[in-house]
Amino acid sequence: MKAKFVNTWNRSKQPRKQRKYRANAPLHIKRKLLSAHLSKELRKKYNKRSLSLRKGDKVRVLVGDFKGKTGVIESIDLRKEKVLVRGIEVVKKDGTKVMRPINPSNLEIIELNLDDNKRKKILERKTKSGQNKK
Repeated sequence: MKAKFVNTWNRSKQPRKQRKYRANAPLHIKRKLLSAHLSKELRKKYNKRSLSLRKGDKVRVLVGDFKGKTGVIESIDLRKEKVLVRGIEVVKKDGTKVMRPINPSNLEIIELNLDDNKRKKILERKTKSGQNKK
């Protein structure tokens, strides 16, 4: 498999090609791939189903060993496409605690980090367009 990203790639049914696209994508495109569903309350409020994750968002784990636990996003690893959440830790054999990387598809956003004006503008624009359609 060539380690080259192709801009002209549209879509494919083959999982092999989908994995290749995600693995070889540049970081500015991987950023868009790291998104999670919003909770029902946020979904009603913003008329949007999902948003890209950001440091400081409060999330709930939906799948896995830590199912049901909540925490705040500490950091996002674009290269591995994983998220580190505060409070979700594993104890290693030597006794040290390490944060466990989680796939963003297994998370649900409970609270948004709205410190940035850019994100507020995006949500306002989306809610206005959602109201116009209905």
